[in-house]
Amino acid sequence: MLPGLPNPALPIRMYQTESHLVVATPMPGLEPEDILITIASTWLTLQGDSRGPRQHGLDLVVTEWTIGPYYREVELPYPVNGPLSNATYGNGVLVVSMPRLNPGELPEPVAVQYRLEANRSAQGEHVGHFGKEMVPTTTSDHRHKVGEAILKPPHRPVAEET
Repeated sequence: MLPGLPNPALPIRMYQTESHLVVATPMPGLEPEDILITIASTWLTLQGDSRGPRQHGLDLVVTEWTIGPYYREVELPYPVNGPLSNATYGNGVLVVSMPRLNPGELPEPVAVQYRLEANRSAQGEHVGHFGKEMVPTTTSDHRHKVGEAILKPPHRPVAEET
């Protein structure tokens, strides 16, 4: 893709279960708050804001992927229940699960919009000396120190009997 040209269509994978219609799409490089989902009966609109400071100021020679903006409108094969839909975003992939409407059930008269929110910080476990003073140690010293911490009961004041 050449700089300045519009992004290619956002690819999707759509599948169905007995009770849901599910759409998955890659949206790499975004935070959940950058994603807006609109569901209107038989239409799904996916939007992802542009992310990343200074990404547009680079003198790019070749760019085959982007960090937004993303946009895609998808016509759904049948009406879905927008208010009861669920969306998850992880590892750069958005998954929207929409319940099928029961026979005779009418779709919502207006579109429903969702902006994703992060539930909690996605931090892994720190290994090594991250944020701590670096102190040389041996494996046996480390095991001994950790073993003491595990075996040593926490200090609890003893109530005096009267």
